[in-house]
Amino acid sequence: MTQATVSHSGRLRPTFSTFFLALLWVLLARNSTLAAEVHRFDFAEPHMGTVWSFTCYGTDIEAAKAAARLAFDQVDRLERAMTDYNPESELIQLGKATAGIPHPVSKDLLHILQASGRIHRQSHGAFDVTAGPLIQVWRRARRQKELPSSERVAEAIALVGWPKVRLDRRRSTVTLSTPAMRLDLGGIAKGYAADAALKILRDRGFPSSLVAASGDVAIGDAPPGKAGWPIRIGDPVGRTNVLGLTLFLKNAGVSTSGDAEQFVEIQGVRYSHIVDPSTGSGLTNRLQATVIAECATRSDALATAVCILGVEKGTRMVDADRRLSALMVFPSGEGIRSVQTRRFPRP
Repeated sequence: MTQATVSHSGRLRPTFSTFFLALLWVLLARNSTLAAEVHRFDFAEPHMGTVWSFTCYGTDIEAAKAAARLAFDQVDRLERAMTDYNPESELIQLGKATAGIPHPVSKDLLHILQASGRIHRQSHGAFDVTAGPLIQVWRRARRQKELPSSERVAEAIALVGWPKVRLDRRRSTVTLSTPAMRLDLGGIAKGYAADAALKILRDRGFPSSLVAASGDVAIGDAPPGKAGWPIRIGDPVGRTNVLGLTLFLKNAGVSTSGDAEQFVEIQGVRYSHIVDPSTGSGLTNRLQATVIAECATRSDALATAVCILGVEKGTRMVDADRRLSALMVFPSGEGIRSVQTRRFPRP
């Protein structure tokens, strides 16, 4: 449409300046309206022993509430299926199944076990969800504040080993070859659930979303007008004023593992809740690992694997996969040291 002004004679006379100003006003008004329509929405609920938070950007608060409700419900459903604290969970029922007989499982349980198998191979056995019996032994040690006996540890190690698990994708079944096996998904379940929640938020029209569950974060598109989401990484003894990096990330998963919160000190030695499946012992290396991957499922499990592998082997594993980067932090003398893998982003 041709823009025009009214002349003193009453005839329409187009002017370039009026056209330009009108066009500029329309563009500014349109941009202002778009900016005003986009809001940040925050939601939080307790799940899996910690507080989960969702942050998303969009234009409709009711749609955001509905999407968050579906995402929280998904986390709750996965928690009930994959916890090893509830004797009625699908995971515990799998452990009770007759050894050597295929047991039908849900699609989610099959998928998380498939991912666990791939990460077990990539980490050369450091990440092993069959370490459940060892984890139970060390939970008892933390409660009683006494080291487990070598006999108890040996009995648990005999039940551990990923080759004892057989997955049938076509039939959606899992076979555990040894009686009394116990799977533990504590090193991967939060990451998997965070990815599932992020997918729901994306599918419901909120691509710029972030899902945070303690040390595991699933990250979608960047917030409007930003390069990425600010993700802060602390230090292994909780003194965030000593080491506090802020990274700006999008479309990624980032996870931090270590003994900053869960550990027991026995006879002057600090033992982590993370157990090395090859030795049967809680870790004593005080290593904190932050891993960035393409999804939170992998970052969660691989952060645990790096803690078990240690700095040298962990660096080699991460550098061998172009989708990964990591920061490893550990006490050294009176301070702390940090080691970055080749692709770790600069703050």
